[in-house]
Amino acid sequence: MFARLTPVVKNLILITGAVFVIQMLFPTIGYYLSLYNINTPYFQPYQLFTYMFAHGGVMHILFNMIALAFIGPILEAYWGPKKFLAFYLIAGIGAAAFNIGIDLLMGAEAGRMLGASGAIYGILMGFGVTFPNMEVMLLIPPIPIKAKYLIFVIGGMTLLMDRSGNIAHFAHLGGAVVGYLIILYWRATGK
Repeated sequence: MFARLTPVVKNLILITGAVFVIQMLFPTIGYYLSLYNINTPYFQPYQLFTYMFAHGGVMHILFNMIALAFIGPILEAYWGPKKFLAFYLIAGIGAAAFNIGIDLLMGAEAGRMLGASGAIYGILMGFGVTFPNMEVMLLIPPIPIKAKYLIFVIGGMTLLMDRSGNIAHFAHLGGAVVGYLIILYWRATGK
């Protein structure tokens, strides 16, 4: 599978993997890379970017990088490397900003966020909107599903799977919303 990866996707996976290894060797580094609530003294603006490359565990990084490896190359080949990288980063930063906005509205005061999930949900939305009728094969159950339905299935799963409060559901939603807005902007401007 690594051989079919496009350059930007491969580099994002390598960078994210390297950051994860550094986190395992030096666990406190994760506290500097994570995104903290804007109402805490731990918040730093650079965290809007760095949180995407830090992860909370093996399964966390594994699921995010598998999604990136399967969907990212299709979008990168279609949009080109620069446009794909811009989309990924803007969706990830937008997901963080969306989550911060929700935190401010709800009065949340604590917590930290890390992981590429916001950017991943952005590319899932980008994939579903750009290639709505492309069929992909699910792993479990092994059935084909159109991309436009896949984004709803995955979005619904994230909301149903963990209600413990340890998942930044609004970042996932934010990544999808920002991804959709980017596509709308590109279509409206012809870019």
